[in-house]
Amino acid sequence: MKNLGNMMKQAQQFQTRMSEMQAELEKVEMTGQSGGGTVKIVLSGKNEVRKISIDKTLVDPEEVEVLEDLLLAAFNDAKQKVETHAAAEMQKITGGLQLPPGMKLPF
Repeated sequence: MKNLGNMMKQAQQFQTRMSEMQAELEKVEMTGQSGGGTVKIVLSGKNEVRKISIDKTLVDPEEVEVLEDLLLAAFNDAKQKVETHAAAEMQKITGGLQLPPGMKLPF
């Protein structure tokens, strides 16, 4: 029974650390950019768009598709940075323990 008690205590500690990490992720902001920095998107650690900036030189009614592509690229860049950061934080919590394939913890 002592083993079960230790496992329950570890599970509680893990849950507490997960809650703390999720709270920290809400504060994190990552900036993705494209077009040499002419388009920037800031995402929270929860993948919420916080800010979009577009260099005025890109605003051309005849080139809307280019601007759309740059926005998409900047978003994907920021999203990848958030995912990398979240994975690194998860590594700290799990101590390198790998989750089974396809299993993701909520962020």
